[in-house]
Amino acid sequence: MQIILLDKVANLGILGDLVKVKDGYARNFLIPSGRARRATATAKAEFEAKRAELEKAAAEKLAVSQAEGAKLEGKVIKLTQKAGVDGRLFGSVTNGDIAEELNKLGFKVLKSQVRMPAGPIKTIGDSAVSVTLHHDVAVEVTISVYGETV
Repeated sequence: MQIILLDKVANLGILGDLVKVKDGYARNFLIPSGRARRATATAKAEFEAKRAELEKAAAEKLAVSQAEGAKLEGKVIKLTQKAGVDGRLFGSVTNGDIAEELNKLGFKVLKSQVRMPAGPIKTIGDSAVSVTLHHDVAVEVTISVYGETV
């Protein structure tokens, strides 16, 4: 199916690109989420008429994300979890825990935006995670996990 992208989509294209994707991907994900539209003649004409508005909205979204990223860059998030005497946690620190703590600090972050390259944190100490606020804005945050002995 041929579609027009209304937003930047990873590994697919940027705003305004005409791309061909599998029918299910377009019908079940891209079109319902508002990231794409079927590439019919009328849709192409409507897109060209609204192109400036969409580009302006995308630029504003990027600027807001960059400002938020500048505030978040280099932050140290402190979490306390129950741990054994050997420094291993009873459980783990997940991206949901980190997103919840960032929300308490006033940053609007979804758990899907927190990227943990080594998986959940299972030991006390410092770990670096990436928070992706926008396709083009990713900041590093340090997570300090302190052990609470039982």
